[in-house]
Amino acid sequence: MLGILLTVNNQQLVSIDLVFIQIPQASLARWLIASFLLGALVSMIFGSLAVVALKTRLRRANRQLNSSNRELDKLKTASIA
Repeated sequence: MLGILLTVNNQQLVSIDLVFIQIPQASLARWLIASFLLGALVSMIFGSLAVVALKTRLRRANRQLNSSNRELDKLKTASIA
């Protein structure tokens, strides 16, 4: 619904100048929707990278915790005997 209103109310043609690249003219609504979609895509990519990095850190921490727990169990067993 919002996309339809955006398209209807923003029909004027604009051209985007990205310093080194001149992008052809298109309606303002098209550029707004495209920038929104591009931003959403970039956010998902960076979010996914962050999740992967955090999962890797968690896996490493769990391995270290398991190793420490095994060592603690060995020390408890050795001190009892």
